[in-house]
Amino acid sequence: MENKQNAYFITRWQSQIKKGLFEYIIMLLLQKQERYGYELINEIKQLADMDIAEGTIYPLLSRLKKEKLLDSRWVEMDEGVPRKYYKLTPLGNDYLEAMYQYLGELMTAIADLKKV
Repeated sequence: MENKQNAYFITRWQSQIKKGLFEYIIMLLLQKQERYGYELINEIKQLADMDIAEGTIYPLLSRLKKEKLLDSRWVEMDEGVPRKYYKLTPLGNDYLEAMYQYLGELMTAIADLKKV
């Protein structure tokens, strides 16, 4: 029973950490290249080994756009439906740098706590 509880705790904890990092990861991927939603889903899965559902990513993209951290544009495709491409704005770049700095400070603090 205890092993099941431990596994459940760790799985739940990992899920919460991942959810907290989705915004950062999305912004990081959009920093150098614009991408569309489904492309982001696949890259996050491939590069970070994290699953993110369409029902999670599109509201996140919408919110980041509303906060002026992302821009978007529709691109007509030769075949199929148009795709909405997203890219990081200059303000988004500023926020991403602040997030990166904070994560570095947090990791240093965690390393220090581990030594105590």
